[in-house]
Amino acid sequence: MLQAKEVTQILRAHGFKVTPQRLAVYSALARTTAHPQAETLYQELLPYYPTMSLATVYKSLGILCEVGLVQELNVGEDAYRYDANTAPHPHICCRECGRVDDVPALDLTALGASAADCTGYTVTEQQVYFYGICPACRHQREKVH
Repeated sequence: MLQAKEVTQILRAHGFKVTPQRLAVYSALARTTAHPQAETLYQELLPYYPTMSLATVYKSLGILCEVGLVQELNVGEDAYRYDANTAPHPHICCRECGRVDDVPALDLTALGASAADCTGYTVTEQQVYFYGICPACRHQREKVH
């Protein structure tokens, strides 16, 4: 997690104003591994920033993505999720409850190189998603049967 001073420097270097709301959105994302949607972040921050709108959260997320502080995830839901861990890493999504977790043990470097070798592309970014049933949902299923 970057400190507020570092986030401030990055935002200013890209020509963006530094606002308490932008810093709060980044901080909330950096403190969690839950990969929240914008609405979830909005609900979490609303008690601390009662005048903040959902549009402000979306705009902040867009800017944070643009400057490389946050990555946007599309795991096939109606809304994007966000992750402050911008290092290339795969994610796994539960098909029942929607939980999204990191898959830290997989190295994507070789996968990207293999994709480049097979296609002739220059790989500039990658996102890998796995789908399944999380341990909590699997346990719940087993209790029912």
